[in-house]
Amino acid sequence: MLGFDLRVARIVWTTFIVALLLFLLYAARSTLLVVTFAIFFSYLVHPLVQLVEFRRPQRLPRTASIALVFVIVLTALAVAGGLFGTRMVDEATRLSQKFPDLISAQNSANQFPLPHVLEPLRARMLSFVQQQLQGGTSAALPWAQRFGLGIMHAASNLIYVVLIPVLSFLLIKEAPEIRRTVLAWMAEPNRTLWAAITEDLDVLLSGYVRALLLLSLATLIFYSIGFALLGVPYALLLAGIAALLEFIPFVGPLAAVVLTVVVAGVSGYDQLLLLIGVILMYRVFQDYILNPYLMSEGVEVSPLLVIVGLLVGEELGGVAGIFLSVPVMAAIKIIVVRARASQQAQKPSAIATTSTTATIAGPPAAPRAIDRPG
Repeated sequence: MLGFDLRVARIVWTTFIVALLLFLLYAARSTLLVVTFAIFFSYLVHPLVQLVEFRRPQRLPRTASIALVFVIVLTALAVAGGLFGTRMVDEATRLSQKFPDLISAQNSANQFPLPHVLEPLRARMLSFVQQQLQGGTSAALPWAQRFGLGIMHAASNLIYVVLIPVLSFLLIKEAPEIRRTVLAWMAEPNRTLWAAITEDLDVLLSGYVRALLLLSLATLIFYSIGFALLGVPYALLLAGIAALLEFIPFVGPLAAVVLTVVVAGVSGYDQLLLLIGVILMYRVFQDYILNPYLMSEGVEVSPLLVIVGLLVGEELGGVAGIFLSVPVMAAIKIIVVRARASQQAQKPSAIATTSTTATIAGPPAAPRAIDRPG
């Protein structure tokens, strides 16, 4: 006969709820991405908010100090865009007009500099490059079309650019109250656990986002000054692209190096070895000194997991997935470590409770001898 198993029903219901939540998260991924960027922007602005709140008069409300910080930050971004954005747009326009002619095989044969040792192999190398270009054209054109459609889609949703500062303002203003309310809904063991998890996540994300910003600024300053001193064509544009690509772990800096060398080479720059040496010197300094120092507050993740996370993130969310893969894996590690520590902390207390109960009850009574009839 068919029966109703309550335990199986609970498992099925829980599985259904989890699957439904995952589906809703995937369906609302664009909105969640905007909220995620707003959270990251909040972590960038929050240190300035803390500085202003430390010095603000008591009669000035907290909302006014937050608004003042956002006005200052957005004004600084607008001024920086006005000073450097025009020149970068001009360089990008000139490069886009000349690049089709620069990458042609005939022009590259005459302009791309090679060391004297490789000069006899120029014809063979250019023949190989020409074959690769011809074979990759069919794959490059659809990719370029998708990239263009993505740019048009982003341009048609510029409202998101306005929403990110607004959401960041509201998050900074209401985050403490939201945290207290959510923790108040939980029972005591879960409340303590999730309070510790949220504190760890706060330290992780704040350190990670600020480190990325400082790394990006360091790349922008070093590349723009270094490329200008070396006479690299489109110096500010290449430095700006490299600074933006710093926000994409592992893949971004590598793509920036390749792009810089290719653009400089096809533009006729004749000091490629010096340029490559300067870039490698900076990458060694950043990867082994600056990056570990700035990321010291974060959670270390295995390089194997980083690469796997980058691949999975690219499959699920493209560039945004690559950008979010490292903090997501670090957050998962924090949750797992905290949950395991909480379980281990509860085991000694359970053992102590058992021993205490046994002590109160007293030692077990000795067995009595059975009286035999005399």
